[in-house]
Amino acid sequence: MAIALLIRYFSFGADLGDRTMDLSPGVWLRAFRVYLGAIAVGNLLWEILQLPLYTVWTTGTVGEQVFAVVHCTGGDLLIALASLVLALLLFGTRDWPAAGFGQVALTAILFGVAYTAFSEWLNVSVRQSWAYADWMPIIPVGPARIGLSPLAQWIVVPTIAFWLVRRWLPPKSQRA
Repeated sequence: MAIALLIRYFSFGADLGDRTMDLSPGVWLRAFRVYLGAIAVGNLLWEILQLPLYTVWTTGTVGEQVFAVVHCTGGDLLIALASLVLALLLFGTRDWPAAGFGQVALTAILFGVAYTAFSEWLNVSVRQSWAYADWMPIIPVGPARIGLSPLAQWIVVPTIAFWLVRRWLPPKSQRA
């Protein structure tokens, strides 16, 4: 359901009807900055809010909890950056974000979700680097147990970030 909504939302891309988006050279860089800024803030908040879903909430010291939030937020930024760059390499155009916005956004989100599923499996099931608390909703994928919260994080936070990019970059006709 969530993927269907993402496809529907992003299928419109940067289609602004009769208006054209500003394609001045710095637009893609501003889009990149808005995206990464929103990703940083959104993931920091998400990491803080989902901390009780991991055992570090009850077994870790305050210092370990702070480290976990900062460490995971940094990782989230790297995942988002790599996902966006890969999506841009595959589907970006020189006119991005005016052209190909939806395809790049959806691809970046899918890369983020895929990497997160792999990382959660690797770090929870194989390496046992961290563990879920009893409160974490689990999605069984074969023998793997993947937390719902981190997967939802990689749908919700990037979707909001891309939405902010679209809203922050008004059409050329509205720029001063």
